Amino acid sequence: MNESLKLLDRQSTPAKALVDPAPDEGQLRLILKVALSAPDHGRLHPYRFISIRGDARHKLSEVFGKATQQRDPDVDPAYLAKQKDKPLRSPLIVVVVASPIESPKIPQIEQILTAGAAAHNVLLAANALGFGSIWLTGANAYDEYVCAELGLDDSEKIIGFIYIGTPTIDFPPRPIPEVSTHHTSWK
Repeated sequence: MNESLKLLDRQSTPAKALVDPAPDEGQLRLILKVALSAPDHGRLHPYRFISIRGDARHKLSEVFGKATQQRDPDVDPAYLAKQKDKPLRSPLIVVVVASPIESPKIPQIEQILTAGAAAHNVLLAANALGFGSIWLTGANAYDEYVCAELGLDDSEKIIGFIYIGTPTIDFPPRPIPEVSTHHTSWK
């Protein structure tokens, strides 16, 4: 059996270790095309993507700062600075947004899982192109102010912020558990 499958090499790269170059527009289109191939009951494509790079990262930094202050008016200045720094840690952020569609056949949970599969495909495609990436959430992903500023409507949810760039560090292969520890055969 061939254990050298490239997909086994994928691992999260800390956002602060991601630098330019990020995927260019053509590479980003390819990454998103792979994301659009995620399993999708009913072919609803119940998700969308928002790409943030360049000066838009500074705008998102201010949004994160304001959201943090709204959640905690007495926020520690060091924590506030950390929150504001998040969008500046990598050259490209892809926000994956679940956009459930009313359907009598496809439950909302399946649509949210489809958005998660699309997010995972972003990670896999970025890796296949030689980029590092990490999928992060946190309080800002669930914050109503952040969602409103990014243009989400009330039915939409942020699945994650995917930070993408060129990794500045090499990682040793990550340990992957034995399949037998997570698999049984039902008889």
